[in-house]
Amino acid sequence: MMSTVTDRTERLLAILLLESMKGTSQREKVIRLSLAGFSNVEIADLLQTSSQVVAQHLYESRKKNRRRKK
Repeated sequence: MMSTVTDRTERLLAILLLESMKGTSQREKVIRLSLAGFSNVEIADLLQTSSQVVAQHLYESRKKNRRRKK
């Protein structure tokens, strides 16, 4: 029973987070959802894309951040 409540709460939070990001690029949504602790597969499901696309966005974001730090 507790797992069902937790799952429902997580889905509601994901919906609220996505709603707050309307008008934001897919890349930014991927980054924010990742920072919120969602897995690549979960993010892909939420954004209706593939986990490979999510992984690519996160890779490019990390690569860009590394260049900024140099």
